[in-house]
Amino acid sequence: MTATWVDQHKLKQQIMRKDLLKYPTIEGVFFLAGKVLNYYAGGNTARGFYSLYESNLEGLDRIFILKGGPGTGKSSLIKKVGKVWNDKGYDIEYLHCSSDTKSVDGVIIRTLGVGVVDGTAPHVIEPKAPGAVEEYVNLGEAWDSGILAEQKAEIRDLATKKKAAFQTAYQTFARALKVHDEWERYYIHNMDFEAANDLTNKLINTLFEGKSIEKRADVRHRFLGAATPAGAKDFVPNLTEGLANRYFIKGRPGSGKSTMLKKLATASEERGFDVEVYHCGFDPYSLDMIIVRELGFAIFDSTAPHEYFPEREGDSIVDMYEITIRPGTDERYEKDIQRVNERYTSTMKEAIEKLAEAKSWHGKLEKIYVNAMDYRVVDKWTALIQEEIEKIAEAK
Repeated sequence: MTATWVDQHKLKQQIMRKDLLKYPTIEGVFFLAGKVLNYYAGGNTARGFYSLYESNLEGLDRIFILKGGPGTGKSSLIKKVGKVWNDKGYDIEYLHCSSDTKSVDGVIIRTLGVGVVDGTAPHVIEPKAPGAVEEYVNLGEAWDSGILAEQKAEIRDLATKKKAAFQTAYQTFARALKVHDEWERYYIHNMDFEAANDLTNKLINTLFEGKSIEKRADVRHRFLGAATPAGAKDFVPNLTEGLANRYFIKGRPGSGKSTMLKKLATASEERGFDVEVYHCGFDPYSLDMIIVRELGFAIFDSTAPHEYFPEREGDSIVDMYEITIRPGTDERYEKDIQRVNERYTSTMKEAIEKLAEAKSWHGKLEKIYVNAMDYRVVDKWTALIQEEIEKIAEAK
C-alpha cells in the first residue's frame, strides 16, 4: 500500500476517527500534525500579574487544573498532552509562561473542548462547575513531605525572596508606565484626532467591506507577548501565520494605535465576527493586535518591542505618525523625547532584572522539590488524563 499524508479532520467523513485515534499511524496512513497557536494568557505588567485565563478557558467542557509546587512536572505534563493530540492532527493552543520562557502554563484542544492548565499562583483559576467541568489534579501527591519538611526554613526563605522580587518588578514596571505616559504627551498634544477617526473609519470599511454574520461573536482576550526574565518576547509570526492580510501599525507612543485597535475590535464583535483581542504585555489596558480569522486579517502595533516589517504579499503599513501627528513633532521635541526615552529604557531594564532575580529564586525552589519528587506518580496522572481525553474524543 502506498503511504499517503492526510488531514485527520478531512478524513473524518470517510473513516471512523475514533478507531484511528488509538494509533499514531494506520497501515501506511500518516496523520498531519495539527496547527499550534502560541500566546500568553497571563503577564508581568505595570498593573501587577494580569490574568486573561478565564477568557480563553470559557466554553470548554473539561478542564484539568494542575496543583503542586515548583518542579512538580506541571509544564512537562502539559507539553506531553499537547504533543500527543497535536500529532494526531488536532489544532492546539499553548498558553506560555511569562516568568519562564521554557515553560507553558496550559494547553487547549478546542475542538475537543478540553484544557489542561497550571492552577497554582499567580494564575489561580476559579472553578465554575467543580467535578462536572473542572477537575483538580494534585501533583503534590508525588512528593516526599518528609524531605520537604527538613528544608522548611529554606523553602520559606526562597519563597519570600521570590515574592519580593516579583513585587519590586511590578512596582518598577508601574514607574516605567508613568514615564511612558510622559512620552505619550508630546504626541497627544500634537495629534489630529479627526484624522485618526477618519483613518479608523476607512479601515473599518476596508477590513469588513460591509459584511456581517448573524451570530454572536466569540471574543478571546490574550497577550501576543510578555515581559519575561529574558526580556520582551512575542509570538507575532506564529499568530499571524497563514493570514491573507497583515497590517503593520507604525507610530509613536500616544499616536492612537491602541484606541484604533479597540474600535476595530468593537466593530468586529458588532458584525458577528470572532475576534482575538491581544492586550499589551506592558499595560494590559492597551491593545497591541486584533485578529479576525474569518476575514483573514491581523492588524497590530508593529513598534518596539514587537517591531516587524512587511515581508510577503498581503502585508501593508499603517503609519499613524504620518497620518495623525503634526509634522515636525519629532524634531521639535527631539532632546526632550530622547531623555524620556532613556529613562523609560533604563526603568524597563531594571524591572526585567527583577524578573530574572525572581526566576533565580524559583529555580532554587525547584531543585528542592525535584529532589523530593516521585515522577512515576506524575506519569500515572498523565496517563489518566490522556485516557479521559481519549474517551472525550471517541464520543465526538
